[in-house]
Amino acid sequence: MTREAFRKALEGLKEELLEMGNMVSGAVKDSVEQLKKRDLQGSRRLIKGDLIINKKRFEIEDRCLYLIATQQPMAGDLRIIAAILNIITDLERIGDHAEGIAKINIMIGKDPLVKPLIDIPRMSDKAVSMLERSLKAFIEGDVETAHTLCSEDDEVDALYEQVYRELIMLMIENPKIIKGATYLLWVAHNLERIADRVTNIAERIIFMVTGRMDEINVSKY
Repeated sequence: MTREAFRKALEGLKEELLEMGNMVSGAVKDSVEQLKKRDLQGSRRLIKGDLIINKKRFEIEDRCLYLIATQQPMAGDLRIIAAILNIITDLERIGDHAEGIAKINIMIGKDPLVKPLIDIPRMSDKAVSMLERSLKAFIEGDVETAHTLCSEDDEVDALYEQVYRELIMLMIENPKIIKGATYLLWVAHNLERIADRVTNIAERIIFMVTGRMDEINVSKY
């Protein structure tokens, strides 16, 4: 493989990662929207669609390993490939969290939600925004945005704490809704974990560009 062919293969990997990221971002948005609308069929479709995300992850991984084995990339190029391998793992996990929300929606079934969804959609919007900006930062090698994303994780943590406190109070006031409130706690936890995964991606971007691997996000919560 010539140097030019190698560069094209590397750019192809970036494009594949971006495609996977867009699939995952869409899954997160859809999972919460289906919960709001009580769209059980949509949740079932999302669960099946997670298999496509998983397949995409393994396809990208295979291509990365092939380039490492056959081209023995050095320095910056190797860091890009290493970052891709780690980022696709986090993307797959984010997809799993979206799938988890879909499964919770199905477990709730036809029962009404125990409370209107207010902060959970805010968590989703923030987590999705962070994810989409992390993908853009990866393509552009934008370290500044990566640092910003790490600090924004605390905003999602704060929303999670708010949801947690509110649902606990509702359960204390009315023990009959404990089951339904617990389901919403699980949803909020999945969204909080998605934001955590985005901070992992941001840290990998910083490593890719600078060669330094630091744990940037030290949460206040």
